[in-house]
Amino acid sequence: MSSSLLPDREALRSAWDIVRAQLPPTPTIRWPLLEQRLGTTVFIKHENHTALGAFKLRGGAVYLHELLRREPGVRGVISATRGNHGQSIARASALHGLAAMIVVPQGNSTEKNAAMRALGATLVEHGDDFQQSREHAQALAEALGLHMVPSFHRDLLRGVASYWIEFFECSKPDVVLVPIGQGSGICACAAARAYTGAASRIVGVVSAHATAYKDSFEAGRVVEAPVSTQLADGMACRLPDEEALAIILREVDEIVAVSDDEVAEAMRIYFSDTHNVAEGAGAAPLAAALQRREAFAGRSLGLALTGGNVDRAVFARVLAA
Repeated sequence: MSSSLLPDREALRSAWDIVRAQLPPTPTIRWPLLEQRLGTTVFIKHENHTALGAFKLRGGAVYLHELLRREPGVRGVISATRGNHGQSIARASALHGLAAMIVVPQGNSTEKNAAMRALGATLVEHGDDFQQSREHAQALAEALGLHMVPSFHRDLLRGVASYWIEFFECSKPDVVLVPIGQGSGICACAAARAYTGAASRIVGVVSAHATAYKDSFEAGRVVEAPVSTQLADGMACRLPDEEALAIILREVDEIVAVSDDEVAEAMRIYFSDTHNVAEGAGAAPLAAALQRREAFAGRSLGLALTGGNVDRAVFARVLAA
């Protein structure tokens, strides 16, 4: 399952060392109530248990480490985000004494915004969606002489792969389900699968209200699609990354779309069956497993609970529904 598009073993190993210096392994847990509900063996990888409450910490750690090795004179960094990527870049920048500016869309999560500010980032609110925020961040990078941190990059992938290596070294289910935002998580899963020799099928999960990666997967080329999800902001992608899509086309078996209603139900189930908080994107793999329960019958599943950073008011509405 190896691919020349993926980082080699040495690149993944060195990234693992960078991440391990900042973060202990997160747990992989089998929850009896979830297994009873799905009728099969289910391994949950708890990336909601990192110091930032999401998997993105790993990518930022590696990206900033490598950036400073390549460009020791860099003045500061800027990036665009809906929240978790921005927290990762803000945290890693602070650790290295660098200033970080983060651009978010108008109406972004208030609690994710607060977390980024608490990590030392200067926050700029601009645009109606992530794509507009990213374009504004690029313009600011050029105007202010800042390094633009992309949302998908080989070094981000290398860092994120560390959680999948942890997962595959303790469990090798028949199928793993992975939410897709800009693609680092699912591409990292493919890299770690090759690294560990796992044979799991990889199923991507997108929001039914942000289908760009599913449409692009089916078309075999980048296809732009509108974003209207109100709950799964971590999957609110309008324009796929070409490099990420190339890896997905080679490595991923299927992409499933789940609605906001299905995601909300998965968030409620995670809380009732495991008492873990899952944000929308973090609950999406469980939503897909529930949606495709008959298709996955008899096969063990691995689900990435990629984050738990949901605003209190939003989570209260979800639980009360």
